[in-house]
Amino acid sequence: MSRPYDLVITALAPLVWGSSYIVTTQFLPNLDPLTVSVLRALPAGLLLMVLVRQLPRGHWVWKMFVLGALNFAIFWSLLFFSAYRLPGGVAAVMGALQPFVVIFASRLLLDAPIRPLSLAAVAAGIVGVALLVLTPAAKLDMWGVLAGIGGSASMALGTVLSRKWQPPVSALTFTSWQLTAGGLLLVPFAIFAPTDWSTISGTNILGLAYLGLIGAALTYIIWLRGIRLIQPTAVSILGVLSPLSATLLGWFVLNETLSVAQTAGMVVVLGSVLVGQYALRSKPAATAAPTGLQKA
Repeated sequence: MSRPYDLVITALAPLVWGSSYIVTTQFLPNLDPLTVSVLRALPAGLLLMVLVRQLPRGHWVWKMFVLGALNFAIFWSLLFFSAYRLPGGVAAVMGALQPFVVIFASRLLLDAPIRPLSLAAVAAGIVGVALLVLTPAAKLDMWGVLAGIGGSASMALGTVLSRKWQPPVSALTFTSWQLTAGGLLLVPFAIFAPTDWSTISGTNILGLAYLGLIGAALTYIIWLRGIRLIQPTAVSILGVLSPLSATLLGWFVLNETLSVAQTAGMVVVLGSVLVGQYALRSKPAATAAPTGLQKA
């Protein structure tokens, strides 16, 4: 497959993640974030495990729990905590910091070069997300900001390690292991969740099925496939498409207004993604000189 094709396929994951806000607010208003996280990860992971019928062995067991913690348990917990402490726009900007962490973690763990143009593209992406989601009334909360940064760092490190630790299995199996591990790590904390289980309705089940099967299982298969085939930094830059998708869905589905600043933000976000991918394109190999021109 060509790199542009792989990028387009991988971009589907953050575009789908942008729908999580609408699904959560419209289908799951009576469920707390921890309960949603557990019911999103564990059933989907177990279902995929039944399909693949393959368990991790040896050192892959503890590695899957590390990845499950970074990509799901810690990331989702801090993400929801920051969302509760911060206005949605500020939380989204904190999430847009993720590619910065990926760039430097890739340098440290994968010996990947740091390209200045990719740093500029990530910075532009953060500006674009800010234009999309921030409002004049947005206020900062120290613990919320720290949780947002911590959540971004968690998934960023999980993204890089998902490239470094590549088991000899399919992306489907890799996803099933991580989702199950992440869900299991969240279970002990679920007893502290305030959700009244007697209020769970058919609408809740539909929302959870979407978040689990589409918003977690399918999208993470796509995401981990992209990490395997493309540089982690190139994949992480696509993450800014999530708030863009959320904004567009709010406009189409919830009839929210779209301001001039948000329209400019969309242009900046799309530009940052294109520039970032250009900066990280593979360099063509030098063409060998014709035999007749080579020195003896």
